[in-house]
Amino acid sequence: MKPSPHPLQVQRLNALHSFEILDTDNEKDFDDIVKLASAICGTPISVISLVDADRQWFKAEVGLGLRETPIELSICAHAILDAEFMEIKDTTQDDRVADNPLVAVDKGLRFYAAAALTTEDDLPIGTLCVLDYEPKELTPLQRDTLKVLARQVMTQLEMRKALHTANLLRQEVDHRMKNSLQSLSALIRVQSRSLTTPEAKTALASIKSRLDAVATLHELLYKTEAGANVDLGKYIQTICDHLSNITASGVTITARTLSVSVSTKQAVAVGTLINEFIANSLKHAFPDQTAARSRLCCRRLKMAWSGSSVRTTASASPKAGACARAGWA
Repeated sequence: MKPSPHPLQVQRLNALHSFEILDTDNEKDFDDIVKLASAICGTPISVISLVDADRQWFKAEVGLGLRETPIELSICAHAILDAEFMEIKDTTQDDRVADNPLVAVDKGLRFYAAAALTTEDDLPIGTLCVLDYEPKELTPLQRDTLKVLARQVMTQLEMRKALHTANLLRQEVDHRMKNSLQSLSALIRVQSRSLTTPEAKTALASIKSRLDAVATLHELLYKTEAGANVDLGKYIQTICDHLSNITASGVTITARTLSVSVSTKQAVAVGTLINEFIANSLKHAFPDQTAARSRLCCRRLKMAWSGSSVRTTASASPKAGACARAGWA
C-alpha cells in the first residue's frame, strides 16, 4: 500500500528542508547511533530515515547498504503517520506493508520498529528504525531506548541548525560592522580637511588611529574566528601590512613578531600605539620630506615575554627619537 501524504505535508517538508541535512555525507555521530540501536534491539538493520516528498533518504544506516529508496517502498512514510512509536511484529500480516516489494519476497523484511524524529513543533521528518528478516517483538527497554536515541538524533539536527543560523547572523553582523567602520573612517577623513587648529587635528587623528586599530582587529577576528583572544603577532603584522599599503612608495614598514595570545582590549591598545607611532613619525621625524628622509622604516617591532608581561617596542630610522612603548603587567 502506498503511504498517504502526511496531513501537514507542506509544513513537515519545510521543517525537514530547514535542517539542510539531505544528501550530506556520512557522519560518525549519526553512524554511532544506528550501530547502537541495532546492537540494543538485536536487529541486523538500523536506519536514520528522512522522509522527503518522493523518497526516503538515509542519513545513516547499518546492514541495509542503501542511501535512499522511492517513497513507494518506504515503511517509514507509514510510520510518520502513526504515533511517536510504531512496531510491526510481522510485516506479512500488516496490510500497510505486506505488499511492499521489500517485504513480499523470500527472505524479505519481516520486522519493523521505528521511533519518530519529531521537531519542536511536533512535525515528523523521519524515523530512527530497526528491521529484521524474522518476526520479533521488542522489549519495553528496547522500545524506550529507541525513543531516547531518536531524541538524540533530533538534538544533533537542532544543534547543527542553530549553529548554522548563528553563523549566518554573525556574518550579517560582521558585514554591518565592517561597513560602519568604513563609513566612520571616511567621515573622519572628510572632516579632518576642514580643521584648522592643531588641537582639533590631533584629537581627530587620535580617534582615527583607534578606529583603524579596531577595524583591523575586527577583520582579523572575522577571518580567524578567534573569539575573545587574538594572536598579537598576527595582529601587528596585519596592521603593518595595512599601513604599508597606504603610505608613500618609499616607506618601508617591517615587523618581527612572536605568537602571543592577548585579549582584544590589549590588542586594540597595541594597534592604537602602532598607528599613532607611525603617523607621528611621518609627521614629526621627517617634516621636510626630502629625498633622503622620504623612506621611513620601522626597523624593529618586537614582542617578548618578561615574566607575566608582554612588551612591544617600535623604532624609526634613520631619524632617532621617534619611539613608542607599551606593556601590561
